[in-house]
This record gives sequence, C-alpha cells and structure tokens, in this order.
Amino acid sequence: MNSHIAISGIFLCCSLTMTGCADKSKDSTQTEVKTEVQVITDGKVVEITKSKDFPTVRVQTLAVAEELALNGTIVPDVNRTVAVNALAGGRIAEIHARLGDAVKKGQLLLKIHSPDLANAVAALKQAKADELLAKRYYDRNKFLYDKGAVVALKDVEAAEDNLVDAQANTENAITQVKLLNADPDHPTAFVELRAPLAGVVVEQNIALGSAAKSLDATPNLFTIADLSRVWLLCDVYENNLAHVNVGDVVKIRLNAYPDLPLQGKLVNIFSLLDPVTRTAKARIELDNDKGILRPGMFATALFVSQTKTSRVVIPSSALFRLHDRDWVFLPEGGGKFRRVEIQIGGANADGSLQVLDGLQEGDELVANALQLAAAAQLENPIALEDKDKGEAK
Repeated sequence: MNSHIAISGIFLCCSLTMTGCADKSKDSTQTEVKTEVQVITDGKVVEITKSKDFPTVRVQTLAVAEELALNGTIVPDVNRTVAVNALAGGRIAEIHARLGDAVKKGQLLLKIHSPDLANAVAALKQAKADELLAKRYYDRNKFLYDKGAVVALKDVEAAEDNLVDAQANTENAITQVKLLNADPDHPTAFVELRAPLAGVVVEQNIALGSAAKSLDATPNLFTIADLSRVWLLCDVYENNLAHVNVGDVVKIRLNAYPDLPLQGKLVNIFSLLDPVTRTAKARIELDNDKGILRPGMFATALFVSQTKTSRVVIPSSALFRLHDRDWVFLPEGGGKFRRVEIQIGGANADGSLQVLDGLQEGDELVANALQLAAAAQLENPIALEDKDKGEAK
C-alpha cells in the first residue's frame, strides 16, 4: 500500500447471513463471512478485499420531456365574471342572495329603496299626465276644426306640436325608469337588482340597511362568477420562462384532492413581469363541471414540455445518499470502488432517475449502491466524515 495512505489500519467488519430451510421441521442456520474494508484517505475510494462481486450497470441516455413544478391558485375566469351594481343610489331594503350562493340568471338579488327612482317615477307620472292633457286639447281643436267651428288651422297645428312634445317626454321618462331597473308599467320607489348570469356569488359588499351608492362608486354590490370553467394561475420565475411554452401539457395536483388527477394545457403566459417577485403569470384553463374547483384553492402544476431532451439516467438502486448529498459507486478494479457525487433531476415513469451532472453515457457503476454501502459499513464512516467536514470548511 502506498505511503500517502494515512489510514492503513482501519478495518471494518460486516456479516452476511445466509439462511437455508429444507422444510418447516429444520432449524435455520447462519454463516458469518468477514469482509475487510479499506477506506483511502481521499475520502472517495472504498476497497473491499474479501467479498462477493457487486453487479454493475452501464449509464444510459433517455429522451425525456422537461418538467417544471410550480405552485398555483384557482381563480374565476374573468371572462365569466360580472360585477353587479345599481344605477341608482339608495338604502338596502331586502337581500335575497348571500356570498357563496349559487344563483340563476334573472334571480332577484336585492331591493333598494331609491330616491333616484322615486324622482324618476314622479317624472314619469307627470309626463303621462301632460301627454293626456295635450291629447285632449288636440282632439278638441281637431274636432272643432273638422266641424267648421271658429278654430284656426294654426291652433290645431300648435295643439299637435304640444302632443308630440308630451309624447316624447313620456318616452324619455319611461327610458329613465327602465335604466334604474324598474318596471314602467308598475313603477315603485324600489330598485330590483337581478343576476345577469347564472353562477356563484364570489363577492358581497353590502348588508341590510346599508347605503348603496350609484354606478360610479366602488366597491361592487355583488360579483357573480360562472365557475363551470376556471383558471389556474401559476407564478413562473424569470429564470424558468424559457422552460415553459404555450401548449405545454400541465399535470395538476390539488392540495384538497391529492388523489384526483387533473390535466390541462398552458394557454397563456402574461407579457408583464412582476418587478417585486420577478415572476410572470401562467394561465391554465380547466373545466369544472363537477364544481370541485373552488376559487382560492392551492394546487401544484407540473409543466411537461412539448419537446424531449436527451438525459443521462440511472436506476434508482444505484443511488446512495450520504451527508445530504447523492452518490454512486464506480468500480476501479482490484476490489476498489470510487464514490462519485452526482446531481439528480426528476424521476421517470419507469422509476429511473435523471442525472444532471456527474456522470456520462457509458460510465459503469454499481447497480445496488446500498448493498455495497452495507458491505463496507458506510453508514458510520469516521474517516469519510472527517474528510467531508474538511471539504465543507
């Protein structure tokens, strides 16, 4: 052994137990086989002088799709979301829907006692009265003129003009009442606010007896969303934008339903980047016919790229974890095995692991790293621990 090897007298022992059973009546037998293990000072080579052979495998490459896991939140589809406001201000007299309620199109949401509507109704009644008076005046003048009475034609024409003006005022008054969501045939001082579409009340900003402001005021009285189709919004960090593309398949896992598989497609990546978080929003559209996707739910989205990349892969059994780092063993001949640190990527469907750094195609490595580690008793290697601590410093 070379002089540079500082630890030359460290010998570790492990036992291999072999049990054979001829039948149920025979006792089990155990045979102990001593294994000499030598750890070389560089902290990376293990020498086993007496042991059975350890099977090896060749590192291969595999064409795999790039995957990126991101967190996201379920939100309503803004194209299916409508803010509900009143065109007239007033006081809330009745509330017929609450936050979280499912409503149908045209369903009554609330009633507002509105001075604005009361004034509009009064104007409508006055316009109708003026129209009725103008019509009577025109009919009387027209009748007398037709009978040859002393009525000038200009008086008939003037009465007709007054009637036309009165009719126009009535039409304007009716339009004003309709704009305030009231029925001009049965006018009252109460504004009835109805659901413009079927959906769920996702926002409510009023209470019984509170004041409802006019249309130009905020916030909205109600917000209704059709949740039959929702969005999943994910934050994509700036350095990951090159790895996601519109059309990528997205596998989704809900925190609320971890065993429910969902899948969608990336339909849009926002053009704006948040200057604080350095992220851009990625939007996935999801059908929600069963109604299990609720706004605010957290989800994990796994983006799968449309193109495949060649990756170095190894069987999972070839991986050994030590000091929170990933290692494999490469045979060097003469019972020596070099411990090499690698960087692991994602796992493939067949159970193999992607290697991002540390190995190349064709490298030979021990197929069962834990078996070798157990034989060398690496679960408590004093020499290796000292070496690794020195490297960390």
